Amino acid sequence: MSKRQKQQFNNVRTLENDYVRSTETYAQYTKKQKVRTRRRVLVFGLLASIILIFLVSTSITQNKRLAEKQEYKKEVMAQLEDAKDQQHMLNLQIKKLEDDDYIAKLARKEYFLSDDGEIIFTIPDDEENDKKSSKNNN
Repeated sequence: MSKRQKQQFNNVRTLENDYVRSTETYAQYTKKQKVRTRRRVLVFGLLASIILIFLVSTSITQNKRLAEKQEYKKEVMAQLEDAKDQQHMLNLQIKKLEDDDYIAKLARKEYFLSDDGEIIFTIPDDEENDKKSSKNNN
């Protein structure tokens, strides 16, 4: 198109009556509504994204803490089992120590005490024999 033809199209006057003004006003209103709607969708989308990111990061953090606490619980449960075993052994030892015969036997063994007419012989351990033989060989 030439410049002359473009000028002819630009010289067209619009009608100035109520219908044209109301349609132009409605067109501007709908255009503004579309812009507002886009802005609202964008803002709500950003808020939703931020909230979603926050929730996901919180969930990941809580899962890590939960895993750490479960590991700690396993360790504590193992310690509890050890403590229960030790308690059981100590209870057995208490029951044995309530027996006079066991106390007499323990005293004879540990403190080299003897009954009437009993003779105590001490026999060296195998480790002591090995140490003595290694010294003699050198």
